[in-house]
Amino acid sequence: MAANKTPNLDSVTTINDDGSRYFLHPADVKGKWTILRRITGAILIAIYILLPWIPINGAPAVFLDVEKRMFHLFGLTLVPQDLWVMFFAITGLGFTLFFVTSLLGRVWCGWACPYTVFLDHIYRRIERLIEGDATARKKLDKAPWTAAKIVKRAVKHTLYLLIAAIIAHVFLSYFVSLNRLYSFMQEGPLAHATAFGIVTFLTLVLWFCFGYFREQFCIIMCPYGRLQSALTDDDTINVGYDYQRGEPRGAKGKTEGDCIDCRRCVQVCPTGIDIRNGLQLECIGCTACIDACDTIMDKVGRPKGLIRYDSFNAFAGSARRFIRPRIFAYIGLTLLGMTAFGIVASQRAQPFTATISRQGEQGFTADTNFVRNIYKVRVINKRNQNASITIRLGETTPSGYQLSGADQTFHIGALEELTRSCVVLAPKGSYVGVSDISFEVHADPGDVTIEKSVRFLGPNPHTFNAK
Repeated sequence: MAANKTPNLDSVTTINDDGSRYFLHPADVKGKWTILRRITGAILIAIYILLPWIPINGAPAVFLDVEKRMFHLFGLTLVPQDLWVMFFAITGLGFTLFFVTSLLGRVWCGWACPYTVFLDHIYRRIERLIEGDATARKKLDKAPWTAAKIVKRAVKHTLYLLIAAIIAHVFLSYFVSLNRLYSFMQEGPLAHATAFGIVTFLTLVLWFCFGYFREQFCIIMCPYGRLQSALTDDDTINVGYDYQRGEPRGAKGKTEGDCIDCRRCVQVCPTGIDIRNGLQLECIGCTACIDACDTIMDKVGRPKGLIRYDSFNAFAGSARRFIRPRIFAYIGLTLLGMTAFGIVASQRAQPFTATISRQGEQGFTADTNFVRNIYKVRVINKRNQNASITIRLGETTPSGYQLSGADQTFHIGALEELTRSCVVLAPKGSYVGVSDISFEVHADPGDVTIEKSVRFLGPNPHTFNAK
């Protein structure tokens, strides 16, 4: 195994010539971009933890209540019949990511991806705290298994498992609520075997990924790096190396280039690439090499920015273009998706939903006096308070038709559903044949009325009324 591998464009750095894994130990780095990333990471971690605690309209800000089949998203409550509206939201978010990538490259990967946030801002900080800097960690890897090494590794992986368990429990709270999660934790594992199994599985997967797999997830499994070539162009802002200024590289005073070939940019890279070889699939845009290079430039008395955020055209000396056709296309598609979601969601954001379906295999029954149709009325209360429901026939229903079985006020609990069967009777003389009728479902508090049209079936009206 090579002590210090030289990155190249023929293979990934994390694979040795014999096919074995080459473990990376990226050095720590300081600088303005690192500080901004840590602040961003801390904010994102806080959002992840706090969203289940923040109530909006009586429910957590994000609560995917699978058991009750209600999905609360920042005050918008959806039931399974409403989930199709999420297509527009996902479409809008997808094209937003396309827009950001086209403009700023893989800024998502380096700054906001949950995997990167947890790995860089929690797990690697724990590792550096316990095992030391990159040099100390490499030395510890090669050292024999002494008591000191065993203790360090045991403490590190114990903390890894603990953090993984916390992340898994927070994830589960998005689906079962914090109160129920706390009650689950007070009971035995077998009392809630499914929830316990999910948390255990997630904990082990997270421990494996963050403790061992690490950058391999970004290089091997994540498809985003492979999509970037289709989403970016020569005007996209990426982390890059100013080849014209840096070359020919060499020791200070011996070449004209600003790069002194200190390899500090390679040492701090979390995926083991050399950014001087150009933009590569493994680059996640984390800016560690920018801060590392700027620090070196300060020390040797040369201008910062040898490695910086810029476009290929700007590095080549051409004008930088922010506005170009693909930007307009992505903005238009983003606005289309988000506008459609906003319109549809506002229509579906009622505090109650009602569905009416026909019951009975025959569709209708008839005797000498009435034609009968049986319907099932299902009402879902999306609010976090009790409500009263009244069901009646709507104004578009033919005159004389009667409602039986639902002519009273029903009470429905908070975030619960109510199902009632009712019969619509068409008396002899009033029956008009197959036609559309309507139901009005009125809910209080809120004075909300939902009107639904359904089909009323029956025999030939002339034959029936003439009996």
